Amino acid sequence: MQIRRVATTPYADQKPGTSGLRKKVPHFRQPNYVENFLQAILDTLGDRLRGATLVIGGDGRFLNREVVQVALRMAAANGAGRLLVGQGGLLSTPAASNLIRANAALGGIVLSASHNPGGPEGDFGIKFNVAHGGPAPESFTEEVFRRASAIAEYRTLEAPDLDLDRIGETRLGEAVVAVLDPVADYAALMQRLVDFDRIAALFRRGFRMRFDAMSAVTGPYAKAILEDRLGAPAGTVVNAEPLPDFGGHHPDPNPVHAAELMALMTGPDAPDFGAASDGDGDRNMIVAPGMFVTPSDSLAILAAHAHRAPGYAKGLAGVARSMPTSRAVDRVAKRLGIPCYETPTGWKFFANLLDAGKITLCGEESAGTGSDHVREKDGLWAVLLWLDILAATGQRADDLVRAHWAEHGRDYYSRHDYEEVDAAAANRLMQALRGRLAGLPGKRFGGLTVAACDDFAYTDPVDGSVTPKQGVRILFAEDARAVFRLSGTGTAGATLRVYLERFEPDAARHAEPVQQVLAPVIAAAGEIAEIARHTGRAEPSIIT
Repeated sequence: MQIRRVATTPYADQKPGTSGLRKKVPHFRQPNYVENFLQAILDTLGDRLRGATLVIGGDGRFLNREVVQVALRMAAANGAGRLLVGQGGLLSTPAASNLIRANAALGGIVLSASHNPGGPEGDFGIKFNVAHGGPAPESFTEEVFRRASAIAEYRTLEAPDLDLDRIGETRLGEAVVAVLDPVADYAALMQRLVDFDRIAALFRRGFRMRFDAMSAVTGPYAKAILEDRLGAPAGTVVNAEPLPDFGGHHPDPNPVHAAELMALMTGPDAPDFGAASDGDGDRNMIVAPGMFVTPSDSLAILAAHAHRAPGYAKGLAGVARSMPTSRAVDRVAKRLGIPCYETPTGWKFFANLLDAGKITLCGEESAGTGSDHVREKDGLWAVLLWLDILAATGQRADDLVRAHWAEHGRDYYSRHDYEEVDAAAANRLMQALRGRLAGLPGKRFGGLTVAACDDFAYTDPVDGSVTPKQGVRILFAEDARAVFRLSGTGTAGATLRVYLERFEPDAARHAEPVQQVLAPVIAAAGEIAEIARHTGRAEPSIIT
């Protein structure tokens, strides 16, 4: 097969964010847009790519198959020796991370826009995961951007599309392409971490659950593990077939976008447990009967009970949370006598701590939870660990949550998202807020007193690197907190995220409505940041 060198011109906007390059599908369909970015990744790998193994796959959204074929031809043309691809071009993000690690691969090209909508007018994304299985560090992505900004040609093979639906090996130029069962290696890993026999016995006793795969990539994994291996009744997993447009769903597992699951779990015939996962399988939502479990509480509960699962029987080295995540896990870590690290948002910060052996579990308020088994967050893993804990304790999920609050106190928590805000207006808000910080301590807003505030900067305890301007923190004397940051995961305008938290130690006050408890914090945050004036919005787009 002939290697073809194709002349091209650069695009100015191929700067990867915290989760790779994300744009609308029509943007990716511009001439050579995909090829330019892929070539920049391959050029950054350089001589290391010669004869190396790469993993390629994605979440099945619109363009996935097409870009998988492009990536296979280009990787082969650029000297890769072995290419591992999931059947149908499918690989959940955590499964891709596992394949990279299990096969000593150089890295992986992961195609996903995570929890963002799919379809012809939806979102698409490309990111590179390095040899430890996690997202590429900033030094790598900066070099990719530099090369993409000056690209003059890309290299590909003159070859027809491969049959991605047939498991087996075939040659593509000098490379070997192996089409793999996307579930098998991941399921084997899960069986080492949680007690499959104990969970299967739970289902045999009549335990009922509902798992909403949101017409996304976790569907085949959840059906194979929950229904086929663990014996959950057929139909436990719904929306199980990955669809290019996610069936019209917004594949973000939260109470708004998983409304059907929430209605079932808060209804008169609620199952014992509810869960959902997102577009690429790295996020999770946990719902107990009559109760949405916040990701922050979920992380804390998993940390408190992880020792019950065989993969964590020796205890935890430490835990970590992103700065906007509630402080619930901090309280568990203090009780366990282990360190708790506070990092910027972005899984790459956890990866350093995981690689150094400083932590075992980690999580983000945005429904991402993970452990040292891979270097990505992992939605189905979190669900399976929850199931193992429920099987081991014999408690109902809602009782487990209430018992946790009784022991550790409750961190009332909510996130208010202002989506697709004019980017200039959002940046003006943050700039004005940063300008006010020095004068805020001691002032009262909404009945609360500002005790301290800062613009969070992170010094990595492993490599000493400093990451500044990761969000503004306002700490109140009444053990409450508000955090402001702009999200980098959307594709239109800017999303202002406001994180609101208040600690309540008194168990008699743990059943209050969340927004009611947080009302003073909400009022103070709105007044301090002048949200309505800057955004023109009287209310957030989404409250979770």
